[in-house]
This record gives sequence, structure tokens and C-alpha cells, in this order.
Amino acid sequence: MAMAPTKSLPIDQFLTALAAKQPTPGGGAAAAISAAVGAAAASMAAAYTTRKKDVESGAAAKATDLITTLDVTPLLAAADEDAEAYAALQRTWKEPSMPPEEKKAIESRALAIPTNLVEVCHSNIVKIRDFLPHCNPNIKSDAKVGMHQLAGAARAAYQTVLVNSPSEEEKARLRKLLKEIRDMEDDILS
Repeated sequence: MAMAPTKSLPIDQFLTALAAKQPTPGGGAAAAISAAVGAAAASMAAAYTTRKKDVESGAAAKATDLITTLDVTPLLAAADEDAEAYAALQRTWKEPSMPPEEKKAIESRALAIPTNLVEVCHSNIVKIRDFLPHCNPNIKSDAKVGMHQLAGAARAAYQTVLVNSPSEEEKARLRKLLKEIRDMEDDILS
């Protein structure tokens, strides 16, 4: 039985499905949901940086830009896309007569989804970090929570990348992004 789109599921239903002995949702969906939680937490911090004095200082415009950037909709969609890609990937294992071009396209999509999630998490963390000096100081911790959630999501997505047999060059490129993420996290922890 097909599951409803992730964005329409109550959290408890998603978690029950994630914990069940079934192939999807799996780690890729968990990573995408974690990224959405991180983006939402940082968006909330930005929403609280729209006071009159923030408008006057220009911080409110930066907050509005960040809120626009941290759209959770594509992150939630990535959870479903990951499940669909994995189901298609399973087909490649069960259908030996599948044309090689079709198999390669399916494998490429299964790799592209978590790769994109690592990249989006990195990009969002950079934008949140750049926003921190302008953030309402009373809620800055929530922006940092967003960064940590996105960092965890990036690491989780990387694990899904590894399952999909990326090239050594691609692994190195993504590990570089993860190191930059770790460095940004270390900066906000000090």
C-alpha cells in the first residue's frame, strides 16, 4: 500500500512508517525530514528578526531573504523522491532484462537525490551562518539549531550517497562540503 505524501503525514505516522520493517521511508527520507526541520527552525529565527528596528537596520530584509531561501517544501518532497527512487532501484535488482540505459538512469536518480540534499544543506547552512550577525539576539540559538539539524541531515544524506556507489571524485567533493559544514558548526559552538 502506498504511503501518503510525507508533507501530509502527521509526524507520528511518518515515524511509525520509518521504524517499520519495510524499505521506505528509509534513511534518505529521514535525512530530508531532518533538513526540513532545520530549515524551519532557522526560518523561525529569521521571522523574529522583523521588528521595527530590524527594518530600520536592514536586518529584516536579510531575514526575509533567508526565509525565502529556507523553503521546506522541496525538502519534504525529497523524502518522497528518495522513496520513489529506492523503489525503482529495487526494480533494477529484480529485472535482469532491464535495458542498461534504463538501469543507469534509475541508478543516477537514486544517487542524485541524496547528493542534492547534501548540497542544499550546505548552501542553507552558509546562508544561516551569514545571517547570524543580523539575527535577533534573543532567538539566535534557534538559527543555530537549524544549522545543526541541517548539518546532521547532510551527514545522513551522505550515507545514502555512499550506498549508491558514487565515484571517488564525487565522494571527495561531498566530503569537502561536509568538512566545511563541520567547520561552521565548530565556529558556532565556540
